[in-house]
Amino acid sequence: MTIRKKVPHLRSIAQPERSNAVKARGSWQVLGIISEFVEATEKLADIRPAVSIFGSARIKAGMPWYERTLEVSRMLSDAGFAVISGGGPGIMEAANKGAFEGRSVSVGLNITLPHETGGNPYQDISLNFRHFFARKVAFAKYASAFIATPGGFGTLDELMEVLTLIQTKMGRPIPVILMGTSFWQGLIDWMRGTLVSEGMISAADVDLIRVIDDPKEVVDAIFDFYQARGFYATKQEREATLYL
Repeated sequence: MTIRKKVPHLRSIAQPERSNAVKARGSWQVLGIISEFVEATEKLADIRPAVSIFGSARIKAGMPWYERTLEVSRMLSDAGFAVISGGGPGIMEAANKGAFEGRSVSVGLNITLPHETGGNPYQDISLNFRHFFARKVAFAKYASAFIATPGGFGTLDELMEVLTLIQTKMGRPIPVILMGTSFWQGLIDWMRGTLVSEGMISAADVDLIRVIDDPKEVVDAIFDFYQARGFYATKQEREATLYL
């Protein structure tokens, strides 16, 4: 037996004036989203290779992970990698500052949040986003590697986004490096002990991640990865990124 359902449309559930206003606001929002993608493409398409770095906004200058991020970012910049970070305080500031003081470009993908005071001053290229998802696409699409230092929900969100893109082959394989063995080991153990054992992911999926503490070893690991396969994406990988 087929059940016929009446699917409501905007004009049938609201006054015409009200429905027109709602649609107009929606259309302007779509145009705003498109403009963020266009600006990101114009400013970031030619900065590769680049490394996206994430971590907590709550880590202050002088704290160990701030200084370690500053070091790895400066090393990457001097080695020819642009550095992309969130443009805010904490680890984002350390990542931008290290690159800003180095030879390559420092990129800040800024977004206004209630608990953050605004962008840091260490940005050669600065983009401002209103939509989280457009910002996340920019982080993933233009990165040749991903580094996560200790952080909270935002860092985990970006980490899982990148891993999902690689796992599903909707994004090209890139180095995914976690800095901070003591911080991340519990997550890695849970992935192997729960996600793998219960069949939610394969053991090979966990191997997409490397945990490295030393900044020089991080840079070496990224170079080793691309020495084996080259920096340029294959035709299939370029096509896949069109659907991010």
